[in-house]
Parts: sequence; structure tokens; C-alpha cells
Amino acid sequence: MGLDLKPLLIPTYIKLHDLSHKIIAVDAFNTIYQFLATIRGPTGELLTNFKGDVSSHLSGLFYRNINLLCDNIKLVYVFDGRPSYLKFREIERRQQVKEIATEKYKDALEEGRLADARKFSQDTSVLTEKMIEESKTLLYYLGIPTIQATSEGEATAAYLTNSDQVYSCASQDYDSILFGAKRLTRNITISGKRKVPNKNAYIDVVPEMFLLENILSQTKLTRNQIIDVGILIGTDFNPGGIRRIGPKTAVKLIQKYGKLEEIKNIKEELSKVPYEEIRNIFLNPEICTLPDIEFHSVNNDKVVAFLCDRMNFSLERVNGALDKLRNSIDTQNQSLERWF
Repeated sequence: MGLDLKPLLIPTYIKLHDLSHKIIAVDAFNTIYQFLATIRGPTGELLTNFKGDVSSHLSGLFYRNINLLCDNIKLVYVFDGRPSYLKFREIERRQQVKEIATEKYKDALEEGRLADARKFSQDTSVLTEKMIEESKTLLYYLGIPTIQATSEGEATAAYLTNSDQVYSCASQDYDSILFGAKRLTRNITISGKRKVPNKNAYIDVVPEMFLLENILSQTKLTRNQIIDVGILIGTDFNPGGIRRIGPKTAVKLIQKYGKLEEIKNIKEELSKVPYEEIRNIFLNPEICTLPDIEFHSVNNDKVVAFLCDRMNFSLERVNGALDKLRNSIDTQNQSLERWF
């Protein structure tokens, strides 16, 4: 579902090279799910190797990260840990969506409705423990550090922005704003031309950035109040929010009453929401002792062995991408040498 803050926010559009020499904390699960949803065959089938093992997630992680590394963007992937018990309802809802989409996908395939099959397939993605470990392995070979969060990955990524260990979070969702991230960057892993669903048209998807201080200034709210806005419209911890309240109405209500408890006409429904616990999750998230973020060079041999020998990727394409990165690094080093 995700937190629907989009109608309230004014993005600053940026270019990928604006993030050069900056460290970005990537919401790993969110990003990998994007790859599993979009990197599919013409009838919606996932990419697989000769053993039938899924490789769509690895294809996205490899080729997209190569492009980002070529722009000298430093990445650290943050993986979710144990979800809060309050998130179980949302997890169950997502599972039901996948089951329904899987049935629709199968029916569309049997009836020859290939466009529908492709559409339904995007909601069937399942991220397994095997895929998570494969993703961490590939990222390690690419020299990209990973962090295993205790609980919510976006909370840890937000913490990293506030401790100035990273410049920005990167996710398609807006939850890191409620966790207090200084900056949120969207679309860095999906930028480029994208087909409009159900239309024979394409749009340019460009990276966009949101600054927490600008959001608070634009809405004239405090961070605590932004969290209350989130609770009104619905978070992963109270999916659906309060009935008949959308983002703009939620802001107006909090601007007028100051906090949830003072909104008179929602008191009965609010009594069924553990809003104090939800506030605490966002204000005081569980953050483990974090390791130092260390970057390493790409291990070309390991990447080739993992992707080509094990996962049946094209040796020519993988070497081509690695050569592209190597040439980019050489060019950057030559530019630096001119300054000395």
C-alpha cells in the first residue's frame, strides 16, 4: 500500500549526476520488489536461469547499480529485519493481493490475453530468503555495502541521514519521511523512459528529491504532526487509515486541531487505532548498532562467476557492463589527476 503523501509534496527534480560523490541509503526490499515486478518476459514470466531459478532481481541489481556506480554514486543497501506485529495486517493484505493477482494472471494466460497477463503479473512478486541472500552476495561482489536492519529498513536509512553517514534515503515509498529522514530521493533505480500502463505511450521518469525541512515548511506542520497526518490517511501499521480522510483533508485537520486526539468527529474510530504505538514506531524506531560503512572495488571475477556461470547471464553483456564501469572509473581518476 505505502504511505500516500504524494498529493501533499512538491518534489525537486534532479539528475543522477547531482548525486555524484554522495552516499545514498537504498531501501533494499522496496527496490528489489520493483525489479521483480518490472523485469519480466513478454507474457509476464520472471527471468530464470537454466535451472529455473529466478534471476529478475539480480538483473535489476546488476545493470542498474552499474549505471549508478558509473555516475560515482556511492550506495549502501539497507535490508528489512523483523516487522512490527502491527504490520501483520498489511502483510496479510499484500499476500491476498498476490493470490488474487496470481489467479487473474493464470486466467489471462489461458485465455490468450497477454497484455492483461503482463499487467497482473506485476502484483504476483514474492521475495524469498534465497533471493535476499543472492542479492546480498551480488552487492558484495559489486563492492556495495549492505546493512541488515533490526526492524524497518527505512527507519535505519532515515537514521543514517540524520547521523550524516549518508546524504539521502532512496525509496519509492514515502515512509522514511515519517521516520525523520533529512532527504528522500525517488526514482533513482527506475529513472528513464517507462511505458504508461495500458497505453501505447511512454513517459520520462526522472529522479526527484524531498527535503524534510521543506515539507514541514510547506505544510506548516511539525514532524510529530506529519506522523499524525500519516496515521489519518493510513500507514503500514494501520492500513486504510481513518475512513473518508485523504491526504489534503488530513493536513487541514491537523493544522486546525493540532493532533489526532483533538479531532472530535473521529474519536470513536480513532479509539480502535493504536496511534500512540504507531507514533512511537516512527519517533523511536528500533535501530541496531550499525557497522562502519566501507566501500570496496568491484570483484569482476566473482561477478562473472556468480552471474554467468551460476545464473546463466550473458557473458558478453556482463563483461560489457563491467568494462563500462571500469572505463568510467578510469576517466574519473584521470580527471582527478589533472588537479594535482
